Amino acid sequence: MHLDPGTGVEPLAGAGVTVSAVVLSYRPDNWLDACLKSVSDQVDQLVVVDNGSDRAEASTIATKYNATVIGLRSNVGFAAGVNLGVSRSSGDVIALLNDDAFPHPGWINQSLQVVKGADVAAVVPKVLRRGLYREVILEDRHDAPADHRSLGRMLRSVTAAGVESLDRLLGAGIHSLEQGDDPLTPKWRWTVPGAPFYVPVATPEDEVLINGDPARPGPVCRLLNKAGGYMKSDGVLGDIGDGTPDDGRWDTPSEPFFASATAMVMRREVFDEIGGLAEPFFAYYEDADWCWRARLRGMRVLYEPHAKVEHLHSATSGGSALFVNRLATRNRLLTLLRNAPFKIPAELAINAFRDLGDARARVDLVEKLPWAIGSRLKSSRSWKVSPDEIWRRWADADTTWDAGPAREGISI
Repeated sequence: MHLDPGTGVEPLAGAGVTVSAVVLSYRPDNWLDACLKSVSDQVDQLVVVDNGSDRAEASTIATKYNATVIGLRSNVGFAAGVNLGVSRSSGDVIALLNDDAFPHPGWINQSLQVVKGADVAAVVPKVLRRGLYREVILEDRHDAPADHRSLGRMLRSVTAAGVESLDRLLGAGIHSLEQGDDPLTPKWRWTVPGAPFYVPVATPEDEVLINGDPARPGPVCRLLNKAGGYMKSDGVLGDIGDGTPDDGRWDTPSEPFFASATAMVMRREVFDEIGGLAEPFFAYYEDADWCWRARLRGMRVLYEPHAKVEHLHSATSGGSALFVNRLATRNRLLTLLRNAPFKIPAELAINAFRDLGDARARVDLVEKLPWAIGSRLKSSRSWKVSPDEIWRRWADADTTWDAGPAREGISI
């Protein structure tokens, strides 16, 4: 046995390594069947946690793939469900996969080549958005002295083959969806002059209409969903490269701050050493919290672009936008309390309380503070890197990238 002196973890042996994939599902649709089909022949064991799905539908689908099924009567949350799935798995390597994600052949084999390093906590693949997108660039400029954004054209309708996609546009060339004070008024979005945005299309031949008029056709391409994740200095997390073309710019291995649980590969011994996902989170930020704890133990997270997974993106999250936002805001502060330099969460607490919005959400946060601080103290006994060092390296790192138009010769 040859342990890495920095982490105390043994490098992964090459021959005879077994792999278990853990898939959590609580509101399956046809995507679960496609997910399990795409991963079942890449692993030695498939574990499906039926997280309280209606009429145990997830369990029924899982049995078609000879999966180890864990049936739960109610939704225990993403973190607790994953931990339960890992506890019932047997592989030397654990692959977490969302039930709306679809690995390409070779996802596991490519990841195994990277995760074997003694200081590697997790490997994240190139995660692509499912489907095709048409690029559109509009040069219009709108002068609005009271608005400091760069504004182009106001879009009230964007369709492809008759399907309205105003709320599904992606890319650097489009601002967020807006609406007036009256909830019955139509919504709109502003473009960014000269920057590309992307419209989902069913086929490369689909014509895109902008406010009812044909748009000048740009290339049809695949879009990145994430090449790992970054952290901003306010503790907010993001997906590196989201909404940019997969045209070669994301084909270089790198080291992001964290790996998304959408699709991540870990060694069992590392998962056991760091501990499971934070169950009090219920959902959101638990993957970044886990990777942050790994970094405090001197380990790394790596991005492997040759390992590829397609993702429907939030197809199964379920809850309302308000509910999701409250969970994410609460868990962001809890993550900071558990891992960041103490002065950081103190500076952000007021903003977090404001963002939570109501008294019930704030009480929920306060009730979890003793757990967050207590778990930090317990975890700190195994830290090999200081929170200040990690913060200096990663806060606001890798938050910008090439968001320009698709390159010539792009392949779909």
